[in-house]
Amino acid sequence: MRSPRVQWDAPVLRLLGLLVAVGAALPLSYLIWRVWELGWSDSWEIASSARTRSLLASTLVLAVSVTAASVAISVPVAWLTIRTDLPLRRTLLVATSLPLAIPTYVGSYAMIGAFGPRGMLQGFLERFGVQRLDGIYGFWGAFIVLTLFSYPYVLLTVRAAYRRIDPSLEEVARTLGSGGIATFWKVVLPQLKPGIMAGSLLVALYTLSDFGAVAMLRYDTFTRAIYTQYQGALNRSSAAVLGLMLVILTIGVLTGEQRLRGKTQTYRLHGGGGRSATTARLGPWRWPAFVAVMSLVSLALVVPMSVIGYWLWRGLRAGEPVWPAWALITNSLTVSALGAVVTVLAAWPVALLAVRHPGIVARLVERLSWSGYALPGIVVALALVFFGAQRVPWAYQTTGMLVAAYVVLFLPQAIGALRASLIQVTPSVEEAARMLGSGPLTSFWRVLLPLTRSGVVAGGALVFLTAMKELPATLLLSPTGFSTLATRIWNATAEGFLSRSAGAALALVAMSSIPMGILVWREERRQGVTTSQRASSAKATDGIPVERTLTDSPR
Repeated sequence: MRSPRVQWDAPVLRLLGLLVAVGAALPLSYLIWRVWELGWSDSWEIASSARTRSLLASTLVLAVSVTAASVAISVPVAWLTIRTDLPLRRTLLVATSLPLAIPTYVGSYAMIGAFGPRGMLQGFLERFGVQRLDGIYGFWGAFIVLTLFSYPYVLLTVRAAYRRIDPSLEEVARTLGSGGIATFWKVVLPQLKPGIMAGSLLVALYTLSDFGAVAMLRYDTFTRAIYTQYQGALNRSSAAVLGLMLVILTIGVLTGEQRLRGKTQTYRLHGGGGRSATTARLGPWRWPAFVAVMSLVSLALVVPMSVIGYWLWRGLRAGEPVWPAWALITNSLTVSALGAVVTVLAAWPVALLAVRHPGIVARLVERLSWSGYALPGIVVALALVFFGAQRVPWAYQTTGMLVAAYVVLFLPQAIGALRASLIQVTPSVEEAARMLGSGPLTSFWRVLLPLTRSGVVAGGALVFLTAMKELPATLLLSPTGFSTLATRIWNATAEGFLSRSAGAALALVAMSSIPMGILVWREERRQGVTTSQRASSAKATDGIPVERTLTDSPR
């Protein structure tokens, strides 16, 4: 029989969870209200105009192109860094993941500095009569930048899928006469499909919501048009219509991914004790493959860092203020830390409700809380600008409003991390603490929180790093006179002062890439330990009948 003290948790969690869910759904609700207030005829006129149709086409073309290119890059790179004897494989394992730590507006700044007007390449070609390079702008520039700095989303999920594949399935296919290509298409690719779909979804959503790359590289998409309407138009209702259209497009992508993914599931035949795949020998293709992967790393890492270093050196020589003021760094750290703390606190009731008290209310709360996942940063910022200016002017352009935007945008990241940790905690541990006289807060603080510390740290760190890179919400919602590293990079680059943004770009990349590299290295180390344990387990049970192994195992 349960302790009476446990019973009041569910109503309290439902109330707190509903409050969080309503707050997370506020931007979407406010956009719908604004469009309804504008009127059906006026909204349809904006939505069906030739300009809007052009924006829809350009946005879709960019999202599909970047997603397809990311898959084409990630699948072979994942195989090379997981399954083969590629030279410097462990180093490349980390290096090919690090571009994810570079914000697209920093990547755009680097590509403009390398291949744009007054860039490094033009400086070299001037001796041959080339006076100006403009090819980096437009679709191809946005496509290259977004692909280079978002393909790791697919790479990481495909690598995880490769590690879960049972090698015996491939061996059986080879035994039955299938060649390497046929085995890949018939056996390996179907098992990689969930990872490919998950990563592709992230890339597609990232491309739809990106603002920095398309704005710097002058390619018109919904996000750039929304920002332009907000900044320049007297009637900002059209920005609300475009924002709602972008949300509908994003929901369409989510729905399409779910239908393509279907209900198929793949299982490893041996569960956690299955052996790892044999390392494939590349033979004469070993060094060409190494050159190909190094070329990717050079474009996505070496070129951006070289450009930042070059403009930093030029700025120092010219006596320009290249190093960011300490206030920029502290501002970035402060709002990101506040966003991480508040987001984790808001995620707790949602995660507890979903894991400990599943039901209709829990599902509703969780789905509403995840609605921020379908809202691009500029849409959330636009909705909060409208809401703050008209309903709560005392909160408009305050740090609290900016932190609220971070919570809406990144709440799913914290919920996912906490949920994964809570699932591993046996409810009887909490109930034992209650039976021994601990109250709800005491048992949470002394029992549950220490057991879920890894999820709390992981969720908070992920929100912190993502908030530090967030640009459109920070641009639109920051208090007057409040600047961060992201806004400094944006403002200096928009004005053509590439040297003045170099120090801020270097600081932002360093603060993002170090934790990213540590996380990838820890994952690879954990995988190596797991592989060793599997090998030891297989060796220890070699030759022992299955019936004896099952009988001797503890119940």
